Amino acid sequence: MKKILMVDIGGTNVKLMISPEERRKFSSGKKLTPEQLVANILETAEDWSYDAVALGFPAPVRAGKIIKDPKHLGGGWEGFDFEKSLGKPTRVINDAALQALGSYHGGRMLFLGLGTGLGSTLIWDRNVLPLELGDLPFDDSATVEDQVGKRGLERLGRKAWQKRVLRVVTQLKVAFIVDYILLGGGNAKQFSSLPEGFELGHNRNAYHGGTRLWESDARTKQPKWKIIG
Repeated sequence: MKKILMVDIGGTNVKLMISPEERRKFSSGKKLTPEQLVANILETAEDWSYDAVALGFPAPVRAGKIIKDPKHLGGGWEGFDFEKSLGKPTRVINDAALQALGSYHGGRMLFLGLGTGLGSTLIWDRNVLPLELGDLPFDDSATVEDQVGKRGLERLGRKAWQKRVLRVVTQLKVAFIVDYILLGGGNAKQFSSLPEGFELGHNRNAYHGGTRLWESDARTKQPKWKIIG
């Protein structure tokens, strides 16, 4: 069985995991380029042994390639070849999809990542559909991400932000006809409890997402999970 290095790229930190217990991180931010990311990964994980890399990226990814530079990092990401630069077999997926894949436990699930922005992914059976719900308009002057992301938390304060999040996610639960919504990302910790039909995730679930991303069907040898898009 392959040993996977999981790399979860956020707007504030890049988190590396070689197991749920072995974790390291380094800072990201608006000046981080793909070349700097690769150099930092190789340096931070130089004493770890791994066979392949699962990389979660905070922007749209199609067929394993980044198709748009993210809002919260530097430029130059579109089409970047991580496998060549890291020197290991590498699979790239949207970061929310990586968290969602590691958190999924059956049924029809909508994952919402409350972090610097808003990540979103729908999963059912073995289908994984990354979404960009943060770009939806909330009102005439703001997007959903403006309300429930980091900027919204800082502007509204914790209690008002919690109410705003619950309002948004309740509407999305109805819209996507899901069995449950799982809230992950760094700001999910702002909630100590949630109403029925909503669950709290944990960032360490991204590691399980990385291992699932590399799972193969025993019969066909094809990837076990279908990443749509």
